[in-house]
Amino acid sequence: MHVNEVKAVADRIRTEIAKAVVGQDGAVDLLLTALFAGGHVLLEGPPGTAKTLLAQAFARAVGLDYGRIQFTPDLMPGDIIGSNLFNFQTSAFTLTRGPIFCELLLADEINRTPPKTQAALLEAMQERHITIDGQAHALSKRFTVVATQNPIEQQGTYPLPEAQLDRFLFKHVLAYPSLEQERAIIAAYGSRTGQMDPIALGVEVVTDAPTIDAAVNAVADVRLTDEVIGYVADLVRATRDSADVDTGASPRAAAMLAVAARARAALEGRDYVIPDDVKLLALPALRHRLVLSPAAEIEGRRVDQVLAGLVERVAAPR
Repeated sequence: MHVNEVKAVADRIRTEIAKAVVGQDGAVDLLLTALFAGGHVLLEGPPGTAKTLLAQAFARAVGLDYGRIQFTPDLMPGDIIGSNLFNFQTSAFTLTRGPIFCELLLADEINRTPPKTQAALLEAMQERHITIDGQAHALSKRFTVVATQNPIEQQGTYPLPEAQLDRFLFKHVLAYPSLEQERAIIAAYGSRTGQMDPIALGVEVVTDAPTIDAAVNAVADVRLTDEVIGYVADLVRATRDSADVDTGASPRAAAMLAVAARARAALEGRDYVIPDDVKLLALPALRHRLVLSPAAEIEGRRVDQVLAGLVERVAAPR
């Protein structure tokens, strides 16, 4: 597959998602980038900003097997990955698979469950397999987690551990729609009752597993010059040298940013990465990997502000 075909596939997916979700173009682009880069996405936003509907419509359009877990404080790791249950008829243990056995998993309100249960996703997100009673069980090679969290309510929530945050390729903050978009939402859905279903809203499957695999292979062939590699390294290392940052981005973050930049270039129909690809992805790829210094927090600085300043200061190749 050529990168022009990758762009065409992405355009078809965008068209289908737009049948169900008004706006949120930035989130759709990051989901597509993560799909072709083999990464996971954390969506943060207030209730009612179409986080769940976006994940459902995305899974429908790309033809992925969809699963959902509603995280709650009493959820246990076995509720996610499954367990071996004894079958008295056969006198043997039988594997009961949990909802994690899918291709696109919506981890809804992931910050509402304790770290022990959150950690059950770590192995799956990193290795794309899970271990039950010492035996490894493979997940789909396209296994993707789209997690959501609500930043408004903090009571009864458990912030994600830094180790798990680092497994997400992107953290995207969803904003409220514009006035025009909100009017379009009211006009389209103001008369509907019940749960919104992507199938009922006309979202069609426009790709399949072989097409996605071919697109992933095409992304791997996108050229990354030494100058752009140096730019990624300089940008990531600048997060470690900043006085506003207590803990900067890791080498893994640099490698993941480079892979994402390749996918972004392919979505634009290019077989080479330009510095603008890195700039556009720096914020969603790094914002969840930085820990601000106490002085920056006292001064009211925010991670996005610090990152934006670093992107401006680090010279990009021409």
